[in-house]
Formats: sequence, C-alpha cells, structure tokens
Amino acid sequence: MKRILLAVLILASIQLPAQSLKNKLSTQSTPNAHLGEGLPNSEIINGLKEALKVGMNNATASASKVDGFYKNPLIKIPFPKEVSEAEKTMRNIGMDKEVDKFVKTLNRAAEDAAKSAAPIFLNSILKMNIDDGLGILRGGNDAATQYLKNTSNAALIAAFQPIVKNSLDKVNITKYWKPLMTNYNKLPFVNKINPDLNSYVTNKAIDGLFKLIASEELKIRKDPAQRINDLLQSVFGK
Repeated sequence: MKRILLAVLILASIQLPAQSLKNKLSTQSTPNAHLGEGLPNSEIINGLKEALKVGMNNATASASKVDGFYKNPLIKIPFPKEVSEAEKTMRNIGMDKEVDKFVKTLNRAAEDAAKSAAPIFLNSILKMNIDDGLGILRGGNDAATQYLKNTSNAALIAAFQPIVKNSLDKVNITKYWKPLMTNYNKLPFVNKINPDLNSYVTNKAIDGLFKLIASEELKIRKDPAQRINDLLQSVFGK
C-alpha cells in the first residue's frame, strides 16, 4: 500500500509541473487574446480598418516607387529560382550585364503592378465584419495580413497579370530573356527551359506586398509610436 501511495505522489509531482508548463505555453501562444476588451464592436472594427489602411498605404507606396522592389532585399525579385543554374552558367560565361538588366526589368514590372493594389485592398477592408475584426485583433501578429491575403489574393492576381505583361512588353523583355535562354539552351548537356515570366513576376510581386504589409502590421502591434491616432491607440493601446 505504501508503495502504491509513493508511486501516486511521484506521478503527481511529475504531472503538476508539466500541466503548469502547458498552461503557461497556452497563455503565451495568444498574446493578443485580451485586446479590445471593453470596447464597443464599432470601435474595434473602425480601429482594425484604420490599422489595415495605414499598413496597406505604407506598403503599396513603398513597393510602387522606383526601386521599391529592386533595391529592397526583403522583396527584390531574383532570377527565377527554377532556372538559377542558367543564371550561374550565364554569369560564368561573361553575361553579367545582360542578367542584371533582366532582373531589373522583372522588378520594374512588379513596381508598376503594385500601383494597382490599393483599391483591391481597400475593398477587402471595407467588407470586414465584427467576427473578422475580433479574429484579426486577437489573432497572431500577422492576422490582418492573412485576412487581406485570403480576401484579396485572387483579385490581385487578376489585376496584376495584365499590368505585369504590359510592363514586360514595354521594356521589351524578350530583348533580354530570349537571348539569355537561347544562349543557355544551346549549351551542351543542359535541360531546356523557358518559365512563364508573367506568372513568376505576378506571384513574386504579390508575395512582396504581403511581406511589407506584415511588417507594417507588426509595427502597429508592437510599437506604440506607430499608433498614429486616437483610434489605433484605443484598440491596440497607447
């Protein structure tokens, strides 16, 4: 009997700290769980919309300016990954200048496309309801970004593709791409390649925008100085 009691006490001593740790981790995993408590729903929604507008405006303004993509290492569009071996090979045979010009044209197309993003994001923001708002406010630190991604990604693709195509056509992308691929595909023992540049740039441009928006969202959540008006301060704190 004493042995049974001793075993029970030992098990209890092991399980209690484990349960305590579990509770601690559970609490830590939802740092935003109490944001907005005591505020009317209308104020929460308006505050979230304002935060999204601020983040969206900053992100699109940054991405759509000249060199917004090209000189930002966070979102710069590189030579297509699936043909990275081609880039390496062409640089090895002295085509650095041609490759660099090509990469710049990809980023210029993304910068052009980013100019059309704001109205699409705004449409998603205006459709936000209270359930969306509470989920965003008390969710992860990129919850607002994920909301925009889920509600606007398809519209962004539809809007960006023709702009990207026009931008690439405008700078005569084939002037850079065709010689690159022609010369590469002539090399012995290489796999012939020709990826869809329009889709590549479109997807990279959208990914880049969401990276910038996520960065803006994190600033508002973590830095009181970024809560630039009373509405943001009331929802996220001063």
